[in-house]
Amino acid sequence: MTTGPNTRSLDLNSDLGEGFGIWRLGDDEALLGVVTSANVACGFHAGDPSTMREVCRRAASAGVAVGAQVSYRDLAGFGRRFIDADPAELADEVLYQIGALDAFAKAAGTRVAYVKPHGALYNATVHHDAQARAVVDGARAFGDLPVLGLPGSRLLHHAERAGLRPVREAFADRAYTPDATLVPRSQPNAVLIGTDAVVAQVLRLAERGELVAVDGAVLTVEVDSVCLHGDTPGAVEHARAVRAALADAGVAVARFVAE
Repeated sequence: MTTGPNTRSLDLNSDLGEGFGIWRLGDDEALLGVVTSANVACGFHAGDPSTMREVCRRAASAGVAVGAQVSYRDLAGFGRRFIDADPAELADEVLYQIGALDAFAKAAGTRVAYVKPHGALYNATVHHDAQARAVVDGARAFGDLPVLGLPGSRLLHHAERAGLRPVREAFADRAYTPDATLVPRSQPNAVLIGTDAVVAQVLRLAERGELVAVDGAVLTVEVDSVCLHGDTPGAVEHARAVRAALADAGVAVARFVAE
């Protein structure tokens, strides 16, 4: 969270553009009215050219930052299956995805402003040194892009070493292990369903810099951005409630990258 003498601010991001062809996932338009950063699927786990272009257009119109949500090449598994990818190939695929999205962003009058891995790749880069470095190598080959990831991850370590801005992220609707990683989706109660629980988790982060793990342990966590998933039940209601609660608490919602 960014703080100043009299202000506190927090970025809200969401995974958008995750439909494919005739299939739609989530309410991109509604979420773009709430969040300040959009992690746009780049076609490897979800998304297609028309979807990418439309989300970039809507994001530009709303003043929302466009981020490349890069993934393993895994449409069938929605990018949620680990792939033992060759690091050099993975770096090239990350660069490919960023470049594809940036073409649509530029057509909409904006740009790709940051990079965030998706799904299994996101989780892998917490501890998998070679893949974390590969994601950073792909991002660095494109340019000076901030990298969004889990605090303490190998991804953010390598981003900082490469001269890229590491952006620390937490999740509004995900449960945490005692070591401050995400509870795998394969386990029970990995996703918070109720709006009250989601709002409470974000407010505790914003006001105290804390998360409560599944075993009751209190974790100290500093973050710059909070992810509001768009594909969970009640996602739009969760997002609107979070933004309203932050406003009531005196926390400004603002993008972490300049326009």
